Amino acid sequence: MQRLTCLLSRGRRGSALVLSLIFLVVFSAMAVAMASMSGANVQIAQNYQRLDITRGCAESGLEVMRYWMSRVEMSGLTAADQRFTQLAAWLQNDLAAAGAANISLVCDGSTITVSPVTLLSSGNQSFSATFTKVDNDNVRLEITGHNEGITRTIRTNYVFGTRAHTVFDFGVASKGPVSLSGNVDLEGYNIDVESNAYIESLNNLLALSIIGNSQIAGRVKIVNPSAYVYLQGGNAGIGGVTGDAAAQPPYTEIGTSSAEFPEMNPSVFYGYVSDDDMYDPAHPQSSYDNLYIPQNTNPHFSSNVQLRGVVIVEAPNVVTFSGNVDITGIIVSKGGSPTDDSGTNQISFTGNVNSHPVSALPDSGELAGLNTQVGTFMLTPGFKARFGGNFDALCGAIAANGIEFHGNAGGTINGSVLNYSNATMTLSGNSDLQFNRSGLTEVPAGFVPELIMQYDPSNYSEVLL
Repeated sequence: MQRLTCLLSRGRRGSALVLSLIFLVVFSAMAVAMASMSGANVQIAQNYQRLDITRGCAESGLEVMRYWMSRVEMSGLTAADQRFTQLAAWLQNDLAAAGAANISLVCDGSTITVSPVTLLSSGNQSFSATFTKVDNDNVRLEITGHNEGITRTIRTNYVFGTRAHTVFDFGVASKGPVSLSGNVDLEGYNIDVESNAYIESLNNLLALSIIGNSQIAGRVKIVNPSAYVYLQGGNAGIGGVTGDAAAQPPYTEIGTSSAEFPEMNPSVFYGYVSDDDMYDPAHPQSSYDNLYIPQNTNPHFSSNVQLRGVVIVEAPNVVTFSGNVDITGIIVSKGGSPTDDSGTNQISFTGNVNSHPVSALPDSGELAGLNTQVGTFMLTPGFKARFGGNFDALCGAIAANGIEFHGNAGGTINGSVLNYSNATMTLSGNSDLQFNRSGLTEVPAGFVPELIMQYDPSNYSEVLL
């Protein structure tokens, strides 16, 4: 029995070594597998990092192009099929004016291509962009990020639109300063906000001067961040408040965002007037259905006169109405420069004015269709408008390169008063104005809002190639 036990014991020698070798091989294989997996994970992580950097290049490019697109402004008169070409021209001119030589673009009619723009030269990071005309109202933008040979592309859309806020949100709007002196009251016909005032005054630090017993019932917004308000007199006030408080928020806000002064387009009314409507100074009339006043005529209407339809005043001219005027129509200018601040051309009302809306005109003859051109009383680029007499109501917006109310001028204005001149808009004497802007929701006839590019985030997507 002892011999057999010894023999069996000798038969199991070396098995531990075999097992050890087996485990060593298994663990070595696992170590190699784990090392390979770790290396693969590192490579995958690096790839994701490169992809994220590449997408970051595309996102950076999108923000850069959004900045330049936010600056686009073009005339609302631009034909729909010419908008894309004008967009390319605007971007090229704006980039050149800003000295952005690192961004170059080429337009071939339906596509604007932006060459690669370097973001980080050491990492070979850049972006390129392509604008594609979808239709007359929509533009597709694709931004491609580049990084170490990898590309990622994102896509979004832009829409040709108009600004949300215009000067028609105010009773008085002036590019130049505003001055009130004497006993002038600017009030809302229904509520005070109808008499709110908007002043840019970019060329003059004194944006608003109120002297004597003059007041603005609404509130005032001033664009020039360095501008100030001058109040003199115990009753000089804004928003129902007098003294220093009236020149402070919330009654007066300085450094506000700008609103749009829509382009004046009096030419839409020229077609209503024919050669038979030419003014003849040798044979003045007491009543006119449409009237064309040629340049250098300088007529003076000293007696009562009735005007119906469209009155065209050609520059240069000084037109004076010293008698009573009854108007059912629209006064427009021709040939006047929208940047003329000289006040050389004038239309002056020193007598009383009685106005009626164009909707009261008959829809027949030369006047056919004019009764739908509502919301405007006076549209006279290049001319200064002067009012010195009373009026019951002026039925529509008044827009000119220079505005003056003096003497006993006063009454209700069914719309806004817009001074397109950088010169001071003055109101003096007893010029009490009430602004009735109730129910005015559309841009008045003859005004063309500027076109801008509106970003449409709902169309954002990543292009999978």
